[in-house]
Amino acid sequence: MTTYSHSRLSTFEECKQKYKFRYIDKIKPDFEKSIEAHLGSSVHKALEWLYKSIISKSLPSIEDLIEEYVEYWEKNYQNSFKIVKENMNSEDYFNKGITFLINYYKEHYPFDDGTIAIEKEILITLDSEKNYRIKGFIDRLTFNLEKNRYEIHDYKTSSSLPNQEKFEKDRQLALYGIAIKEIYGNSRDIILIWHYLDHNKKIYSTRTNEQYEELKRDVVKLIEEIENTNEFPPYPSILCDWCEYKSKCPAWNKT
Repeated sequence: MTTYSHSRLSTFEECKQKYKFRYIDKIKPDFEKSIEAHLGSSVHKALEWLYKSIISKSLPSIEDLIEEYVEYWEKNYQNSFKIVKENMNSEDYFNKGITFLINYYKEHYPFDDGTIAIEKEILITLDSEKNYRIKGFIDRLTFNLEKNRYEIHDYKTSSSLPNQEKFEKDRQLALYGIAIKEIYGNSRDIILIWHYLDHNKKIYSTRTNEQYEELKRDVVKLIEEIENTNEFPPYPSILCDWCEYKSKCPAWNKT
């Protein structure tokens, strides 16, 4: 049985050359991480700590939350992190994270939203022959007692905010929805929620059971395409500036 992740599928769709470098050739990247990725992981870790404390019946102060964020940022920061935006430096990104967490804390305090799991691992079997699986982690899972539904939360630190159409077609959280349906039953209502922290905004979307089944079929087709692909051409785009294999890519390195 082959196990895939949403990020692995997305890499293939974005650039087949990058997919080959990362997942087939397993080539060492030019840099370990971008500053945006470090910001994202630092904020995620701080929120993970916050909700784990809450589940343990301890409500940290906003100062405690910021202290946790600062400790993780400083412990894991490296000067080699890629910074693409010329008008930004590491301190700018660091301060953005503090702003995200302060705004989030003020909006959601006292956090009585029915959180039942943090960084919940999910594993979905996509086909009846059990050839393909998807593995992932849900940032936060809640049960809304008032509305009698499960809510899948995902944190985004990106500065760009896609339109609603993007969320209606989003694959990652929909796959997580399939997993929650399998655990708690198809009759359960599920809502997908994205927290765009740079905009202090929440985006909502839902799927029908029929859409979930269609998604599983589509993902199986994509995996079969991946496994039957023999040529992996590059696909130059604006994302190349953040690519950790740019120096090795034939689209940029003619040697």
